[in-house]
Amino acid sequence: MLLPAEKELRTVLARFAEARFRHELEPTDESGRVLEDVSYTLCVMTGARAVDQALATADALLERLRADRHHGTRAGEGKRAGEILAA
Repeated sequence: MLLPAEKELRTVLARFAEARFRHELEPTDESGRVLEDVSYTLCVMTGARAVDQALATADALLERLRADRHHGTRAGEGKRAGEILAA
């Protein structure tokens, strides 16, 4: 499975947080569509079927990237084939 790049993952997580906040604050058809769209994008990026699972997977991916940085390895280095970060 290709892993999303950290920057793109963080961008989608920020978009999700904003869309969720706006929809909960003032629900409209448009805010619902935006939330649904960004939720779908997050699920596709993480390979998850549900938003809760996608958020947990995103957290795990970000932790993995943080650990790789902390240990001085570049993301994807030393990983099995197929487990590299998308550019």
